[in-house]
Amino acid sequence: MATSVRARPDGSPPPSAPPSSPGPRGRRAAPAGLRGALYRWDVTAAPYLFVAPFFLTFAAFGLFPLIYTGWLSLNRVELGGGARWKGLENYTDLATSEFFWNALLNTFTIGVISTVPQLLMALGLAHLLHYKLRGRGFFRVAVLAPYATSIAAATLVFAQLFNTDYGLINTFLDVVGIGPVDWEASRWPAQIAISTIVVWRWTGYNALIYLAAMQAVPRDLYEAAALDGASRWRQFLSVTIPSIRPTVLFTIVVSTIGATQLFGEPMLYGGSVGISGGSGNQFQTLSLLMYEKGWVTGALGQASALAWVMLLLLLIVGGGQALVSRHHRKKLGG
Repeated sequence: MATSVRARPDGSPPPSAPPSSPGPRGRRAAPAGLRGALYRWDVTAAPYLFVAPFFLTFAAFGLFPLIYTGWLSLNRVELGGGARWKGLENYTDLATSEFFWNALLNTFTIGVISTVPQLLMALGLAHLLHYKLRGRGFFRVAVLAPYATSIAAATLVFAQLFNTDYGLINTFLDVVGIGPVDWEASRWPAQIAISTIVVWRWTGYNALIYLAAMQAVPRDLYEAAALDGASRWRQFLSVTIPSIRPTVLFTIVVSTIGATQLFGEPMLYGGSVGISGGSGNQFQTLSLLMYEKGWVTGALGQASALAWVMLLLLLIVGGGQALVSRHHRKKLGG
C-alpha cells in the first residue's frame, strides 16, 4: 500500500528523495555519447596501458634476445659474418667437448664448496642476531657490508691475500709450518680461493634473509619448547629450521643459480688468464667458457648453444625446487 508524504509542521515542503543508489555491485551507469565512450575506454583499456611498459621492456630486452639466441645456437655464426644453418651440431659439439665438461665440473665444484659453507654460516649468524645482543643493530648492518662491496674491489683484495709469493694466507701457513700453496695454478686451491670470495660476499645477505624468516616464527613455539626443557640448540633444530624450511630452500635455489652464472670472481682472480680460467682451465666456469667462445674465439653459435644449455640447467634447478616445495606442502597438508 502506498504511503503518503506529510508536510512538515512549519509548512515547508517535504525533503526530496535520496539519490538513486549505484547499480549492481556498486557500478555506476556509464554516461551516453562521447563521454560514455571515453568512460568505457578508460575502464577497459587503462589497466592494459599501465602494465604495457613492463611487457614492452620485457619483450625488447628479455624475450627477443632469448629467441634470437636460440636461433643463433642453430647456426654457425662468426663475429662480423653471416649465419649458416647447422641444426643441432653446436649442441653435439658441446657434448663431445672436453672444455665444456671441464667447465661444467668446475661450476659444480665451486658451487658446492661456496654454497654449503655460505648457507651454514648464514644460518648461524641469523640465529645469533635473532636473540637479544648488545649492538645487534650495528651487526645487522655490518654483515651486509660485503654484499655492498664491488666485485672487482673484493676480488682484487682476495687475490693479494692468496698470492703465492707474498700473500698473507701463505705467510700465515708458513708460520704454522705448512709450505706455500699455489692458490692460482692448482685446481683445488684456486677453486677454494674463488669460493672464499663468494662466501665472504653473500653470507651476510643470506643471513638477513634467514633473520627475517626467523622473526616471523611464532614465539609460542619457542615458549612451548622451553617449557619442555629444550635447550637453545634443540629449539634451533626442532623449531627454527622446520619453520623456515621454505626460506632455506629458496636460498639454496638462488645460490645455485648464482653459482651457475659465476663470472666476475674467477675472471678477475685469474688476471691475464682469467677468461680461460687459469693456465690450465682449472677454474673456468660455464659463464667464462661462454664468454670465451663468443668474444675471444668469435664463435657466437657455440656461445649461444652454451647459453641455452645453462638455461636448461637453471630450469632443472627451478623444477626441482618446485617439486620439493610441492612435496613439502602435501606433507604438511597430510
